[in-house]
Amino acid sequence: MITTSISDFRKDIKSYFDKVTDNFETLIINRGKDSGVVIISLDEYNSLNATQYELSSKKNEIRLDSAIEKLKTGNSFSQDILEK
Repeated sequence: MITTSISDFRKDIKSYFDKVTDNFETLIINRGKDSGVVIISLDEYNSLNATQYELSSKKNEIRLDSAIEKLKTGNSFSQDILEK
């Protein structure tokens, strides 16, 4: 994660954009007290949206809850396969 001021960002915008897109960095631009902007790459944004979509499905929510419960009780997926 990179943090900068709006002034520094303006001075070297290309370099900051390169870091975000090439290195999957998250850029936070401070704009004063309790104010700021976050910049992420398009790939990262699309990945977040895909994850949100997957998690919004009731079916996937049930599967995820089941997997978490199995991990808590020590019945992980790999153990289930080995036992069969």
